[in-house]
Amino acid sequence: MSMSRHEVRKVAFQTLFALNSNPDANPTDVYEALLGEETAAPAYLIQLVDGVRSKQTEIDELISAHLKKGWPISRLNKTDLILMRLAVYEMKFVDDLPAKVALNEALELSKEFSDETSRRFINGVLSNLL
Repeated sequence: MSMSRHEVRKVAFQTLFALNSNPDANPTDVYEALLGEETAAPAYLIQLVDGVRSKQTEIDELISAHLKKGWPISRLNKTDLILMRLAVYEMKFVDDLPAKVALNEALELSKEFSDETSRRFINGVLSNLL
């Protein structure tokens, strides 16, 4: 089964959320739980999850630099933070993807996993980062 990049991002978000909640979990087990045992994790999914995890400190610094003064990253809603981490990773580390596409995908995912207030917040932070 072939997945669209949007579907891959959705599973990447769900995987990162699960791993954030349970840092000891094995990403492969999470992929299997989300995709089914018969479906191999697409290479782009693995790239996104591994990339966000390996660059998380750098990504969080970029996000923090665009938050209001005195607003620590620890105060952010976990859903919004993970959506922004995914978008920032794509903006900064995926060469064949325009940054605006990463921003738009984050906003699309926020429609599914968050609310209107969060979507405006994510748009503000990521637009400033652009």
